[in-house]
Amino acid sequence: MSSPPKVLVTGSSGHLGKALMLTLSHYGFTPIGIDIKPSPLTTHVGTIADPDFVSSVFTTLHPDLEYVIHTATLHKPHICSHTKADFIATNITGTLNLLEASVARQGGVKTFVFVSTTSAFGGSLTARPGLPAVWIDEGVVPKPKNVYGVTKISAEDVCELVNKESGLPVVVLRTSRFFPEGDDDEERRGSMGDDNLKVLELGYRRVDIADVVGACVKAMEKGPGLKGKWGKYIISAPTVFRREEPVLKGLDRDAGEEYCKAVEGAREVFEGKGWKFLKRVDRVYDSDLARRELGWEAVYTFERAVKKVKEGKDWRSELTGRVGKLGYHDVSTGVYTIREETQQLP
Repeated sequence: MSSPPKVLVTGSSGHLGKALMLTLSHYGFTPIGIDIKPSPLTTHVGTIADPDFVSSVFTTLHPDLEYVIHTATLHKPHICSHTKADFIATNITGTLNLLEASVARQGGVKTFVFVSTTSAFGGSLTARPGLPAVWIDEGVVPKPKNVYGVTKISAEDVCELVNKESGLPVVVLRTSRFFPEGDDDEERRGSMGDDNLKVLELGYRRVDIADVVGACVKAMEKGPGLKGKWGKYIISAPTVFRREEPVLKGLDRDAGEEYCKAVEGAREVFEGKGWKFLKRVDRVYDSDLARRELGWEAVYTFERAVKKVKEGKDWRSELTGRVGKLGYHDVSTGVYTIREETQQLP
């Protein structure tokens, strides 16, 4: 009997990396985790910016790796604590090191999954007040606003280059927000309760971490069969809004009314909880291409969340609680620093 295929998970001490390490075995894979920071779920400690370390993982340590899910990155919260050179070394050079090691592995890696971010759309994301909400799909051209966005888009381009030159199957997943911490925007964070805001975000700009794991698994499976062995997808809970001008204008004028039109019973549930609706929504993420081409189906939707809230049950996935709040810095630098780990091992 053959052993389960091995998957290299980079960033295994982070939110998504931990989620993958906790769950990939249930999908029939053996996860191997690497991270610059040690954790109970990290198999090998080292930096992806070091080509020798990366090479050793693919040769000496695990020559039988079949898949790579690359989540390791410097994030937006690291802008205040790391240099631009640090971002380039990790987000671009580190990605290139992994891609080249994947190509060089004898027999080849079957699929390389690169986890990117919708944040990289940058200036393309928001409409000024008085203008309709912006509909964001894969056809929108990113306009990164900071070094995080610039390096993630550059890494996506490196992925596409290596795919074209080598034929390595590569799938880029631009995930919307799934972090459990409060919003880094003080005005949004103070406008309503945390659960209230996050449930609303499921309608247009958030995805549950369990659904991101599901997208990664689908990407691994579908990568070799995609046209050109290449794909780039937005991963976000399916929006409740329609791509129609009256709806997008309505999201600018009175987003709460559009929520209530879109989802029956939402008004009553929110009123029962004493929750608010957003006054305005400036963008809508469309993840339909991932559903059509990858066969990905999100479980944790806005509609489901409204139902769970009505029943007095948790609207999040069980996996969200198992991953916990991990933070991004070793010392306090704000809302993203708190660590609340609830469970370390499967």
